[in-house]
Amino acid sequence: MTNCVIRDWQGKEAGKAALDLKVAKEASANDLIHRAVVRQLANARQGTASTLTRAEVAGGGRKPYKQKGTGRARQGSIRTPLRPGGGVIFGPKPRSYELSMNRKERRLALRTALMSRSADLVVVKAFGSELAKPRTKDVVAALERWGVPQGTKVLLVVAELASSVKLSVRNLPTVKLIAADQLNVFDLLNAQKLVVSEDALVKIQEVYGNG
Repeated sequence: MTNCVIRDWQGKEAGKAALDLKVAKEASANDLIHRAVVRQLANARQGTASTLTRAEVAGGGRKPYKQKGTGRARQGSIRTPLRPGGGVIFGPKPRSYELSMNRKERRLALRTALMSRSADLVVVKAFGSELAKPRTKDVVAALERWGVPQGTKVLLVVAELASSVKLSVRNLPTVKLIAADQLNVFDLLNAQKLVVSEDALVKIQEVYGNG
């Protein structure tokens, strides 16, 4: 269990919250998280890279020059892989990079990754109401009041993706906004700080707390 201090919009202490999620055993945690990250990155690949083989390259139906008497190496086609513009040997073809991992393992990896970042977790009051209209400067100032200096890679987790919040953070290259029910292992590990709203923390425990 991790006990967190809740900060209000001004950065002052406004209560406490607890995050209690079941995690993997220490002996298997690293392997589990590694497999989850590899799976996520592999499944994000489009797999559309494609090259032309010798049989698919246009032209080359005629022998470029006679077999003997030229002093040059014999050639049967200008589309051989040995010549510029020719086919590609063992080049990539469209394929699926998808890796499988059962649901219980995926959720256990996510809970383990989240709990491992408890030292970098900042819990704040729901701040959608504080942004009546989109304003990036207000978000930057609030992050600094919460102990997150400008330039830090931040994963901002909210219960609902309010339009005012989305518009306020979209111009911040180091801040990624995500809904509580869309968490993933890569983003949890890639961020330097996790800023989670109080209602998002409750939703995380509801969604991921039951295994």
